[in-house]
Amino acid sequence: MDDTSTLTDVKEYPDTEVQKNRVLTLEEWREKWVDGKIGFHQEQGHQLLKKHLDTFLKGENVLRVFFPLCGKAVEMKWFADRGHCVVGVEISELGIREFFTEQNLSYSEEPILEIPGAKVFKSSSGNISLYCCNLFDLPRVNIGKFDRIWDRGALVAVNPGDRKCYTDIMLSLTRKGFRYLLAVLSYDPTKHPGPPFYVPDAEIKNLFGVMEETGTPASPP
Repeated sequence: MDDTSTLTDVKEYPDTEVQKNRVLTLEEWREKWVDGKIGFHQEQGHQLLKKHLDTFLKGENVLRVFFPLCGKAVEMKWFADRGHCVVGVEISELGIREFFTEQNLSYSEEPILEIPGAKVFKSSSGNISLYCCNLFDLPRVNIGKFDRIWDRGALVAVNPGDRKCYTDIMLSLTRKGFRYLLAVLSYDPTKHPGPPFYVPDAEIKNLFGVMEETGTPASPP
């Protein structure tokens, strides 16, 4: 966020401790892709981004845009088609390959030397690079700084105990004047184990500090 904020009235739930010890492994996430359990994927793109796109881009050109836990988000091609440089990270190689196939994009792949077993997939046009690795290994790779971060399902997907580390990594990747668009969910955490997890507004403020909000919470799962 470029140090700017707007929040709608959203019900806060007091029992946030119920999910704090919930852990999903990387292998479980990979299995979700193999089994087609990817209800988080939105084929038409996310409504929050559509609503705030002009504010998010601020009329600027040739931005570097980061997609944490990108999956096969169609918005990555949207930004690339507008002339921006897109970088994403995703643990599922299947998800990355499906993105390039479904968007009819040719690509190449190469190993990430700093992370054994990891790969980076690059579009032939050169403006989309998707890293297939654990997001928490990303600091070992010099991927540069970003003008925009579109967090459409990453903060609510990482295990609750990893949120501080996740946020620190995200903020370390930002340039001065960055904008960070965050999509979260509002629901009673006693009725759904997550993910996606419930992240209360107070915790978001604690994690990111004082920034101007431009987003609104999404619907519950």
